[in-house]
Amino acid sequence: MTSKEIRKKFINFFVKEKHLLIPSFSLVPENDSTLLLVNSGMAPIKPYFLGLEESPSKRLVDIQKCIRMEDVEEVGFSPGKLTFFEMMGNWSIGEYGKGDALAFAWNLLVKGFGFNPASLWATVFAGAENLPPDNEVIEIWKKFGMSEEKIIKLGMDDNFWVSGPTGPCGPCTEVFYDLGEERGPAITGNSYNRDRLFEIWNACVSVQYNRDEKGDYQTLPFCSIDAGAGLERFSMVLQKTNTVFETDLFWPIIETIEKVSGGKKYSEPKNQQAMRIIADHIKAAVFLIIDGVTPSNKVEGYVLRRLLRRAAVKARTLEKQFIESNFKTVAESVLNIYDKIYFDKDEWRDKVLFEIGSEIKKFTQTLEKGLREVEKITQIDGKIAFNLYQTYGFPLELTEEIAREKGQKIDKNIFKEEFQKHQELSRTTSARMFKGGLVDHSQQVTKLHTTTHLLYQALRQILGEQVHQVGSNITLERLRFDFTYPEKLTLEQIKEVEDLVNEQIAKDLAVKMEMMSLEEARKKGALAFFADKYGDQVKVYSIGNFSQEVCGGPHVGSLGEIGGVKIIKEEGVGAGRRRIYAQIFKK
Repeated sequence: MTSKEIRKKFINFFVKEKHLLIPSFSLVPENDSTLLLVNSGMAPIKPYFLGLEESPSKRLVDIQKCIRMEDVEEVGFSPGKLTFFEMMGNWSIGEYGKGDALAFAWNLLVKGFGFNPASLWATVFAGAENLPPDNEVIEIWKKFGMSEEKIIKLGMDDNFWVSGPTGPCGPCTEVFYDLGEERGPAITGNSYNRDRLFEIWNACVSVQYNRDEKGDYQTLPFCSIDAGAGLERFSMVLQKTNTVFETDLFWPIIETIEKVSGGKKYSEPKNQQAMRIIADHIKAAVFLIIDGVTPSNKVEGYVLRRLLRRAAVKARTLEKQFIESNFKTVAESVLNIYDKIYFDKDEWRDKVLFEIGSEIKKFTQTLEKGLREVEKITQIDGKIAFNLYQTYGFPLELTEEIAREKGQKIDKNIFKEEFQKHQELSRTTSARMFKGGLVDHSQQVTKLHTTTHLLYQALRQILGEQVHQVGSNITLERLRFDFTYPEKLTLEQIKEVEDLVNEQIAKDLAVKMEMMSLEEARKKGALAFFADKYGDQVKVYSIGNFSQEVCGGPHVGSLGEIGGVKIIKEEGVGAGRRRIYAQIFKK
């Protein structure tokens, strides 16, 4: 079964079960200071689970792009670990419970995809701290015919799901596919054999708690269901491959790497780790660039830079002259696989290849310079290893390799200590960022912020109420506004939006703020874009009778302060998502 067939079967199954199909959100979360990048299907829709936003349906389904960097060191070694992956998800927002969720999972696995029930195992939450064990799920699995010895009880680290440091969470039950007795016993000690039992679906997270900043668990006003199945993992099992890298989601990329690395073969074990890492990292880089990230030393840009540099280092182990044009060719193979699924490759090809080529070329020059500096160092220790990492982007494994050639060994603990100091500094800097995407609260920024409210309402009036804000960013020079819409705006539509905004400004409408409950705000028809957290009372800003929105501010007193607005650019930022850049000017 191809990955496209798996996608289609999963989505069609849940659509038939009255789930609304929603598009994948950007990898860059908006107004969520707890996450650097979207790491799960649930992450972008957390407000629905917390009751802060009204879900478009009580039942949802989608395939969400995700990035997890915590497992980056395992990529290439583990059969299923990836930095970029696609999560097939289904949700109930306060409607059906564990019984229905697991019935859906069991029917789709056994009847839909043809899994042999004898090959399926499950893990459940054993309970911990003040949280009870999930005995209900055990009984449900047994009802479907799963024997009790195939239901493994585990603790918080394995079977209690959290979306981030804070936020919605709850006990979960995961489904595993048995890869065969030849891989050893299924149970080892108090856990399971990860070489034999391969996780394919977190079939039911019972989202019944909210973890606060103190680490306490508060019971949510209603219980919801979150379920996520890795597309790559499903593909590996259904296509009968040894790892995800031999599936149709990766094999064309691997074949391309073989061609551009001087004919090196993936079938040779010594080449496999490097080829897997390059394939994974370049794929992640392509999606990050399409979602608006560019290589830098700050926040999301640093993740992208790190991935590209790790890929470049690994490429050197295959072919010393693995230059930027080779990486562009690899990136094109990624674009080919996902064309018309998440984006139009023709629209994004030039941008993606430019960013990847530029970063690789720059790093290659830095790498050569760094290697010359390393030759001058007599003794490489953990602190020097970190300095090489910070200054030249040398991953630890590269420095370790150089040290081995000199007959030396690096103390990883010292490297980790220096790295943690750097991380702490980065987190402190990031925490200073204003959560609403504003660079500061100056008069110019305040004017641009009010303009985003005008743009939002104008877009909904011109294009329709299917338009939803999915992000914004404001600097001293311009505003950026991201929204959902399935196609490129025409020049006529852009002018209509711009004219409608300027028409309101010309009226010098007053901007008023009222405090009320979120429920009252919704009854009044106020738009409520995703926010980190609402208290008991919210601020509702009204611009005449034109716009009404829940917002933390700041805003101008009346629209005459803005002057005029000019839309300077409109572009796509992924399937079903558009972006507008605009500036204001004095009249």
